[in-house]
Amino acid sequence: MTSPPLLLIEDTPSLQLVYQSVLRSAGHTVRCADDAASGLAAFRTLAPPVVLLDLMLPDRDGLDLMGELLTLRPETRVIVITANGSINKAVAAMRAGAHEFLVKPFDEQRFLAAIDNALADTRRGGAAAPPPRAAQAPGDFIGSSAPMAEVYAKIRSVARSMATVFITGESGTGKELCAQAVHDLSNRAGAPFVPLNCGAIPTELLESEVFGHVKGAFTGAIADKPGAAAAADGGTLFLDEICELDLNLQTKLLRFLQTSTIQPVGATRSRKVNVRIVCATNRDPLQEVRRGRFREDLYYRLHVVPIHMPPLRDRSADVVTLAEAALARFAREEGRQFQSLDPDVKALFQRLGWPGNVRQLLNVMRHVVVLNDGPAVTRAMLPAELLSGPEAPRRTAPVPQKSDLPLDGLIGRTLAEIERLVIEETILRHDGSVPKAARMLDVSPSTLYRKMEAWKTRA
Repeated sequence: MTSPPLLLIEDTPSLQLVYQSVLRSAGHTVRCADDAASGLAAFRTLAPPVVLLDLMLPDRDGLDLMGELLTLRPETRVIVITANGSINKAVAAMRAGAHEFLVKPFDEQRFLAAIDNALADTRRGGAAAPPPRAAQAPGDFIGSSAPMAEVYAKIRSVARSMATVFITGESGTGKELCAQAVHDLSNRAGAPFVPLNCGAIPTELLESEVFGHVKGAFTGAIADKPGAAAAADGGTLFLDEICELDLNLQTKLLRFLQTSTIQPVGATRSRKVNVRIVCATNRDPLQEVRRGRFREDLYYRLHVVPIHMPPLRDRSADVVTLAEAALARFAREEGRQFQSLDPDVKALFQRLGWPGNVRQLLNVMRHVVVLNDGPAVTRAMLPAELLSGPEAPRRTAPVPQKSDLPLDGLIGRTLAEIERLVIEETILRHDGSVPKAARMLDVSPSTLYRKMEAWKTRA
């Protein structure tokens, strides 16, 4: 018996032909529909295991159609396709039960990987898991402030997708907790979660740590070693401090993301792995791209679903809750009698800036518990450096300051004119070198070339 065909519901004829060709070349049988009505009729007849659904249809909203399809056959895996400007709609689809989403334009490997993952999921059997409730914090998170509620909602929305998650935030904000929560709420929860800190491993060893090596590949390689990517096969690979990757290794990581294949150092053959990538950094990744330290194509490959972890100073409503939870845990571990925080300690904690974020707060509570005993934490028990530390800045509108720059020649001009003057003067001062001017202006050279071409076209 042959398996039922896949169903593609796409109203753009050219895209329908492209998707159909890619699927058939990969050995899939596919039936096409160009609107919601014909798609629903084909769905009732074929009972396909996987539906590829464009959310923008001429006769009906794609989300509404998806709801009806999943009501008729909850075990169906729906992969939604959306335009680049409609990420919010794709996230809404994930909440409503979609298995995966693809953002146009996407490449052939990404497309086929999503199909293979969905088919593998149907073979494991059972109905698609209902979208999880947003009532409580996922994983080991603590706190219910508004910024964290947004983080929790995003984690739940993307967890069951294959989409790459890019977590940003200052050091100590809980980026690995976020990655672990994404894994734990995904269909891969029973498979490995493999974290790898790219900033903690010497550059010359990092390729081996990610992709593995074979015996004799280099001095000291006394046995075959599977890398983190192979160890995470079927599960999630968490690449922490991704911006610390050497540019050469970034190229190999990009190839891995495009082909889903790994080749251990010293090996002559590559092999496929099924890995979901979650990465994190405490830097601004786009700034790293502009400075030439992070590949632009890799950035856009990884930066599919961004999640920003807020600093502790922006979630002051959670500070006391976090401190009390840490106090209870550390008191149990150390055999102390602590039960609460004094009111003035609570007030102080909410005023502090916490530059080290949650990690700093945990260290403070551990310090208190190890060196003191309860029942209440008082101000006198706190580390001296904490009491002299900065308080969280009050959020007020910035007051314009008088500048020392010679602005007389700029006042009265449009912003576009000023931008052109600054760019041209910077290029002139660097002897016509666009790359040098780009470094000075902290943008990529391609940005300057595009602007210069636009000026030439308008001239």
